[in-house]
Formats: sequence, C-alpha cells, structure tokens
Amino acid sequence: MKNERIKKPELLCPAGNLETLKTAVDYGADAVYIGGQKFGLRAMADNFSLEDMSAAADYAHAHGAKLHVTVNIFAHNGDIEGIRAYFEELKSAGLEEKIDAFIISDPGVFTMAREILPGVEVHISTQANNTNYMTYKFWHDMGAKRVVAARELSLAELADIRAKAPADMEIEAFIHGAMCISYSGRCLLSSYFTGRDANKGACTHPCRWKYALVEENRPGEYLPVEEDDRGTYIMNSKDLCMIDHIPELVAAGVDSFKIEGRMKTALYVATVARTYRRAIDDYFASEETYRANIPDYLREIGMCTNRKFTTGFYFGKPDAEAHIYDASTYVSGATYIGTVEKILSDGALVFHQKNKFTVGEQLTCMNFNGTNGTVTVEGIRDFDTDEPQESAPHAKQKIKVYVDGGEQVKVGMLVRREE
Repeated sequence: MKNERIKKPELLCPAGNLETLKTAVDYGADAVYIGGQKFGLRAMADNFSLEDMSAAADYAHAHGAKLHVTVNIFAHNGDIEGIRAYFEELKSAGLEEKIDAFIISDPGVFTMAREILPGVEVHISTQANNTNYMTYKFWHDMGAKRVVAARELSLAELADIRAKAPADMEIEAFIHGAMCISYSGRCLLSSYFTGRDANKGACTHPCRWKYALVEENRPGEYLPVEEDDRGTYIMNSKDLCMIDHIPELVAAGVDSFKIEGRMKTALYVATVARTYRRAIDDYFASEETYRANIPDYLREIGMCTNRKFTTGFYFGKPDAEAHIYDASTYVSGATYIGTVEKILSDGALVFHQKNKFTVGEQLTCMNFNGTNGTVTVEGIRDFDTDEPQESAPHAKQKIKVYVDGGEQVKVGMLVRREE
C-alpha cells in the first residue's frame, strides 16, 4: 500500500569535488553539501573554488537539486576577519543567489552569515551538539531554517523534538556513513597528538589508530585492552547504516536524510545515493515493496567501502560489540573502474581508469535507476595513441574500452568490478 502520511524526506549527499557532486546529483540526491576552500571541517578534501562552487550550483539547480555549503569550523579570534572576508567574497562572486544553505556550528559565524548573506538559509551543524527541543527553538528564533541532530540521539528523542520544536523548523539527521567517536564530532585527539585541529577541519583520524594500555611502573610494556593479537581499536566505530530503517526515520519526523562522506570516492557517493534514493522511493510507493527489497539494498550498500555497519544511537546506547570495528582495514565489495565520460560512434566507452582491469573481465555498470548491468571487456585502447593493451594498469590513464553489452551504458554512469 502507498505511504501518504507525510512528505518524502530530502536525500542529502556529500561531495568533495565537482566530479562527485555531479555523481551525487545524477544518482538521485535531492541536495548536495560541499565545502569551500576555507573554514569547513574537511580541509583535506579537494573542496571547491569559487568557480567550482558556481558550477556546482548551476549543475545542481539544472537537475532540480539544492547546494549546501559548510562553514562549520569553531572559529578562534584570529579566524573572524578571514571568515568575514570569505563571506564578502562569496557575495561579490554572486553566490548569494546560488547557494541554497550554509551549514554552520559557531554562533559568531552564524551572525556574520546572516548579516552579509541574508538571502542564504542557515542550517545548524551537528557539531553544535543539538540534543534537545529547546536548542531547536533557540536556533529557530535566531533565524535558522534547519538543525542537524546530534548523532547521539535516539529515534524516540528525535520524535519528541519533532513534536515540541516549531513546526516549520526542519530536522536533518545522519543516516549513513562514518561515525566519530567524540561527542557530536568535537574531538581533541588530533590536535593533541599531531597539532592538527579537528574542529578547524584538519582531523588526522586518530580514533582509527590501534591503542594499548601502559602501566606507569612498566614503561614500554603494552597491554591490549582485549586479548587480541592485533591490539585494540577501542575508538574505531563501525559505520552508520539505516537503509533498513527508513520507516522509523520517517515516523520520527526527520526532514532530511544525510549521508556522511565528503572525502569519499565517486563510487561511494553513487552507491549510497542511488540505493537510498531507491529505498526512499520504494517506501513511499509501497511499504511492501520496500520491505521485500531490503536484502537487495543491504547487498548493494555493502559494495562501497565501509567498516561494517551499526545503527548508532537510534535504538538506544550501543554496546561495544555493536559499535566498535576491531580492525584498521575497510570492507569493500567492489572496485571503482571509472566513470563514462563519452561514448564514441564505434561504441567505445571513454573514461579515465581508476583501478586495474583486463580484457575478458566482467564489469558492472551502475544504472541511474538503481539497477545494474553487466558488460564484458572485449578490448582496451589508449585514447591518444589508439594502441591496444591487454590491461589498464595505470591510474588516471584515459582509455577507450570496447564491451559486449554496451548498449545499456550511458554517459555519466560508473563502472565497477565486483569482488
């Protein structure tokens, strides 16, 4: 039966560069969030110049999607004039008319954004520790349009916030991606160990490192917290995945489903965007269809790089077994081969190769509607020299690939090899 209770939530996807933004939009994102080259919390992502940001907005809007820009550092005194100048720069570049929303955590930055670019909505970042309905009311009264929920909230708490917060205040919540071990992402470990401040965008991810205990009278004697020959990863969280809990998120009143991953590949973005797009659309068309397709969603979502999955805090405080991933390696079901940039008159697929593949291999083409097609590689040629080759071992080489089954492939599709 059709779900007609409330409006369909927005699917908000990450992008670290223009390539992944186009991928997110092509594969079903309703909105994409990016960082400029200053004052965001992913300083090590490629990020967007003013020109790229303008192009990103144009591409998103042309395809019916929105563009959100992060300016979510916790500013120190020395940052204030730089942030003010950055906002003025965005305004001078005509981006007030193109950016749909800023994502901000610092009240001072919020104030400057509202003063300098009043035409841009402001959404309050999860970094601001948004854990109760009075916080949502406060930001609503200050002029914010949306608040991003703290990741430590349960579904029951979100539902209570929805019931008590102003009706026109939107709630955004993370539903997929890496989980930070620190409260709402406000970590000091990176700054302490390396001098690189996570709260200013330079996190080195020390929560993923291996740790042991040292007793003060036994220096140099390392004691694993658990008896394991690999040591312990007591701060290394599994990744959040709520693909099989769409009904509960909708019932809690979440307006925007947010995917983490501005430093992830186009393959990751394409996989999560189109799988959640399909799951949301299936649920709103027919709950029975959605539930029947859950195994397919889970299989597909497992194709992208992950640390195994958890439901985080949504169903209560998780125990260590449910939350901690006890390894430094990632799990992945597929390898990114390339994104089709052009299809020549002779049927050759043109793309810059991302990982090695060979003639004779079967590859998976990721259709925009959430289904997959299989092609067999019949030939590979260098794009510039037209020289044939048996494999494509050189990353970023521009190549022509001849395949059996190429009629199902379209420009913009990603090609992967399933492991």
